[in-house]
Amino acid sequence: MKAAETRVDRFLASSETAFAIPVYQRNYDWTRVQCQQLFNDILAIGADESQSGHFIGSIVYVHDDVYTASGLRELTIIDGQQRLTTLTLIFIALYRHAMATGKDQQAQRIYKTYLINEFAEDAEKLKLKPTDNNKVALAQIMDPKEAVKASGYSRLIENFRFFQARITDANFDGVLRGVSKLIFVDIALDRQKDNPQRIFESLNSTGLELSQADLIRNYILMGLPRKEQEQVFRKFWEPIEANARNRDVNESRVSDFIRDFLTLKQKDIPNKGAVYAKFKERYPVPNSADLMDALEELREFSHVYARLLNPDLEGDPEIRRELGYIRTLEVNVAFPFLMPVYRDFTAGIISRDVFAAVLRLVQSYVWRRFILSLPTNALNKIFMSLYDRVDPAEYLVSIERSLMQRGGSQRFPRDAEVIAMLREKDIYSTKSRTRTYFFDRLENHNNRELVDVTVPGITVEHIFPQNPEPSWRSALAADEYAVLSEKYLNTIGNLTLSGNNGRLGNKLFVDKRDMNEDGGEQGYRFSRLWLNRDLQALDGWGVKQVEERADRIAKRFLEVWPAPAIEVVAETNGDEINIFDAEEPRFKRLEYAVFLGARLNVTQVAKLYVEVLEQLLVLQPEAFQGTKLGERIQLTSEPDTLRQAVRVAEGYFVEGNIDSTNKFERLKLALSELGMEEELFIKFA
Repeated sequence: MKAAETRVDRFLASSETAFAIPVYQRNYDWTRVQCQQLFNDILAIGADESQSGHFIGSIVYVHDDVYTASGLRELTIIDGQQRLTTLTLIFIALYRHAMATGKDQQAQRIYKTYLINEFAEDAEKLKLKPTDNNKVALAQIMDPKEAVKASGYSRLIENFRFFQARITDANFDGVLRGVSKLIFVDIALDRQKDNPQRIFESLNSTGLELSQADLIRNYILMGLPRKEQEQVFRKFWEPIEANARNRDVNESRVSDFIRDFLTLKQKDIPNKGAVYAKFKERYPVPNSADLMDALEELREFSHVYARLLNPDLEGDPEIRRELGYIRTLEVNVAFPFLMPVYRDFTAGIISRDVFAAVLRLVQSYVWRRFILSLPTNALNKIFMSLYDRVDPAEYLVSIERSLMQRGGSQRFPRDAEVIAMLREKDIYSTKSRTRTYFFDRLENHNNRELVDVTVPGITVEHIFPQNPEPSWRSALAADEYAVLSEKYLNTIGNLTLSGNNGRLGNKLFVDKRDMNEDGGEQGYRFSRLWLNRDLQALDGWGVKQVEERADRIAKRFLEVWPAPAIEVVAETNGDEINIFDAEEPRFKRLEYAVFLGARLNVTQVAKLYVEVLEQLLVLQPEAFQGTKLGERIQLTSEPDTLRQAVRVAEGYFVEGNIDSTNKFERLKLALSELGMEEELFIKFA
């Protein structure tokens, strides 16, 4: 490796040299902000006679003894393409301005020195050789006779227009002087002696904003000869990049896609910032047969991943609708499971009905858990290994059985606990898209004429208002008014949908029911929504009506999000059982417990309580200090405030004068708060 301080104009003036941007480089993506900063710097140093130079970073390239058909020396740029491309745009803007204003001599000097190799063949004249998607744009802006236009959005053309608009007769010479003072570190690599990939990684670690997907692409392609780079890029990486993209926001999800792929393969979820490291660890030899096989599989999975991200791409209307619900719920954590299931569907291994049933099962599982506020982090471990439990002979049933067998924080909530929580859960305060999903599914269940509840104007309506007008107080007893406003206000029994929310406002129930101002049929009585059907025959609204309506909606809830009709026994580890699945411990002794994989030889619940809390305080002390968790388990540094102070850490105590059931409940509370629901098993004597 050779490094030297070099002026930008001298580097670009290198004769018979082409600067090639390889296919594995990310696209040119400098924004107006970066261009403005560079241009301001150029103007400033051009006007400052005391400043001889201005450092702009480094350009790293490999010379593979590659020469073009015209005999040009070709340098492969592995870092610095953003700066190099932007500087080329500035020189083109200077050239075109000089041509347009009669500065022919200066124009030719810029053109022949910095932009082309004069004696090369026409197809290879341009010094900068960008990736294919920028070649046409660069050739167009190089021609002063052509008006600059683009068939689609081009960052390269937009940035050229920015510089073109800012170069004037008044600053032309100053810009030229400023560019001539730009300095960078010229780092030349010899592939026989240096490791370009390792050097590229070290450059990235110093703060260059490359995604995990960028690093993986470079790892796959950088070590290949140029011809093979093109082949592998076109065959594998290009379709992967095209498919793993959220089209609604035009955002690449390749890093997430490969993370999901590794999760499926390794049964371990890489941190988002460690996907590249895990990929290299799994495929340590670039250009190996294993890596090429992985690319084949990634390309195959990318086709179904595209439809998970963009349900509109799915041709089957029923599947498309269920995929839309999955996306609205943002169940991306299920993708490592859904990818191979979707592949089985496209391959004809399972039928459309089975696949649709699997998608509905995932929704039921996730949505029931949401109603109970069960921790979402448990879903990661569940879905990463769920496909391994699929039995091809009973595809759907095997998935249902696997989910229903799970206990503790991973459990599939049963009907009774879901309904009990649903009646009192604050639905209104949940995320907007989550609320929309809930009302959409309820409204359109078994409805052949689907209602679009997302159209502008349809909003969530409080039947008993958030700010009721005074007449509500005279219509209700004081205690009933208090229960409605304090307990049931935001629950499903008191919520509906309406396109006339603003008109209904805070009025009494009967006024809302019958409103028909100017023949507008604003009231519930005229609504065509299922959610308002039961309101049309009611003469008043109070606690009894809210509870009865909640029961009706709960019945429909169980139809929309059913639990599998399959009886199973919860999974246990021998006679060990997760504390969340354990019976009430009163009057029982323990044989032992297992916490964080280690056996605890405790026979009393009181001893278990102290030992587990001691370990939790060592592992995550900050989670207990000055928090609600510390208060709820009565953790204190003042033992005199407790009836029976039990030491659990240096200077910290908990209440020991509580029964075994309460000790279990406090342990479960602490484990849930810390995301460790699967770490404590017990065995009763």
